[in-house]
Order: sequence, then structure tokens, then C-alpha cells
Amino acid sequence: MASPVSPQTLCLNCNKPVKGRIDKKFCDDWCRNAYNNKLNSITTSLLVRTINSILKRNRKILESLISPEKETVKASRKKLIEMGFRFEYITHLFTTQKGQTYFFCYEYGYLPLENDFYLIVARNRDREEKV
Repeated sequence: MASPVSPQTLCLNCNKPVKGRIDKKFCDDWCRNAYNNKLNSITTSLLVRTINSILKRNRKILESLISPEKETVKASRKKLIEMGFRFEYITHLFTTQKGQTYFFCYEYGYLPLENDFYLIVARNRDREEKV
């Protein structure tokens, strides 16, 4: 009695016939890697690049406001928005012992003050807890 012939599987990346196990999906490691890289780059890469770009721009704006000789500076919400700052994108929060919450874009942060002003700070690289 002859064994049934299973349909030939085609590589998900290059559409060439796949040889070997019946559950194999790719003809070789290169095609498997290329397929997964292409799949991942389409779905997440654009979103991640967009968010990273916004975070870098926010960081650069905060950095430009603090001069090397000053540890802090005040800036209005209007000025930050005019410079292209996006308040909805931050890297992390820091809450002081007094309960004040600073919003950070990498090592530069801001603390909301009254009348739509913000205290801009830079995290001290010598001491971890500057703010």
C-alpha cells in the first residue's frame, strides 16, 4: 500500500518548495530571518521610530532651555509648545519626597508650576538624585 502524498509546502518568504519536516515553513534560516525582520519592521518600526523622534525632539527642546551655568530655568507652556514640545510624550516620572512629580525626557525634566509655567531641570550626572 502506498503512503499518501502530502502537498508540498512553500516557503513563506520566497515561495520556493520547502524540503524536510512537514511542519517547516521556511526553506532555510536566511528566509526565516528575512520574513520575521520584514514582518516586525512593518508593524512596530514606524511607530517606535515616530515616538523616539518625538522624545528626542522634546529632550533637545528642554536641553536648549538650560544653560550650562544654570541648574534650572522656568518656561511657559506657550513657549514650549511654540518650540514643538509634545507634553504627552515622556520617558519616565520622578516623584520627590515632598510629593512633587517631575516628568522626564531622558535626563531633562519639568515640574508643572502655577500659571502654566514649568520648572525645567537636568538630572545631575554626579549625583543620581538631583531634583
